[in-house]
Amino acid sequence: MLDVRGKRVTVMGLGRFGGGVGVTRWLAAQGCRVHVTDMKPADKLAEPLADIQDLIDRGIVTTRLGEHKPEDFTSCELVVANPAVPEPWKNPFLNAAGQAGVPVTTEIRLAIERLPNRARTIGITGTAGKSTTSAMIAAGLASVAGAGRVHLGGNIGGSLLDTLPSIKPDDWVVLELSSFQLHWLSAGAGYAGAAGFSPRVAVLTNLSPNHLDWHKELGHYSESKRQITRSQVAGDVFITVFDPARNEALSRWEMPAAQLVHLHPSDPATDPFPAARHLAPRLPGAHNRLNARVAAAAALCALMADDPPQRRAASGADLAERVARAISAFPGLPHRLAFAGEACGVRYFNDSKCTTPEACLLALEAFGDDPAVGLSRVHLIAGGYNKGSDLWPVALKAPSLAGLYAIGDTGPTLASVDAKGGHVELCGTLERAVSSAAARARAGDVILLSPACASWDQFAHYEARGEAFVALAAAQGART
Repeated sequence: MLDVRGKRVTVMGLGRFGGGVGVTRWLAAQGCRVHVTDMKPADKLAEPLADIQDLIDRGIVTTRLGEHKPEDFTSCELVVANPAVPEPWKNPFLNAAGQAGVPVTTEIRLAIERLPNRARTIGITGTAGKSTTSAMIAAGLASVAGAGRVHLGGNIGGSLLDTLPSIKPDDWVVLELSSFQLHWLSAGAGYAGAAGFSPRVAVLTNLSPNHLDWHKELGHYSESKRQITRSQVAGDVFITVFDPARNEALSRWEMPAAQLVHLHPSDPATDPFPAARHLAPRLPGAHNRLNARVAAAAALCALMADDPPQRRAASGADLAERVARAISAFPGLPHRLAFAGEACGVRYFNDSKCTTPEACLLALEAFGDDPAVGLSRVHLIAGGYNKGSDLWPVALKAPSLAGLYAIGDTGPTLASVDAKGGHVELCGTLERAVSSAAARARAGDVILLSPACASWDQFAHYEARGEAFVALAAAQGART
């Protein structure tokens, strides 16, 4: 673990999800002199800059915005890189730091290295569903009286560094971990001697091509994900819905010494805790029922592997029932199939967090499973920033839908499908898409924003896209 106290530190990438702000404030509290550099100009970073303005005013933090300079990475004693920096192994500024002997680390590594008890960590990764599953696990653990407080962090937003002083050895830490973060948690990442980290309980929700603009090919993406288990040891647990022997990507993984818990995707009878086999989550869709099963298995495996006092707190069956009830009652996360309003009998759902084709197909499946809706009554708004994903499976759903309204950079690709009787519109903007869908929708229909793409072509982030959709839905209601 690097000693950061009193060092000169360059933070590469302030970002806007809280990690850059969190690490900057934490470093300042450690007596560091912090220099923040970001390729975005100040006007694109107004919100995070406001969160550190007091440190800037006091001269503790300096900034360089709109560009990076090599000397910022070679004249410091530590670089903290935003994990989303593309192809960091090729980045000239990070390479300059390495050549100058300056270690490079990340906010998530700094936080994880300082957690008081790895035995109480649960890590979740996957192409889709990891945020919801992480939050479900946290809800399940929090339902068990005397089990310790629960801290949810990682890719879900914010910074665990903010709460480090309050995390006690008997608390649970639930970590949503992206492929970017896991890449930086591998042994030797950033500097010689960096230890590899995997959580006590590791969860893989699914694995399919994603972020190929960053990883360039599926093999590297899969290898980055593999860090969720790579550093596990005997006594740890690895939970997945994949059969490693039959999944092409997982078959290349060297399985850890951990106990493997394999959940069959469509057969709850295979789940290890009978009392949790009949979950009835409030969230729609078969994928959320599977997320709930995975979450219950993870929470219960963690609890049952805990120390004897916890195991004596309740029998396994009682624990399972308690956890299952809490997970079933989980209300969901913002921008993830969230109900956004109703106008003229048409319901609007905000799934702006959906940034992959797989997640979009799951959202469609959720309504297709509902006999009161069905795909033929869904008006899908999709498209956005092109990050290299194959959108054809989404486009091919057009004939089954009430309508497909394509937006953003990938709109032309989605609209180019031969709809074979389906209704496809190239709308360009979200506003036009909502207006067109609302004009065609009838009472009982659903207008679903599930873009299958990132938001960066037209919005600063997926929350802004979702908020815009909610506002447009509300405007439709105001017209009725």
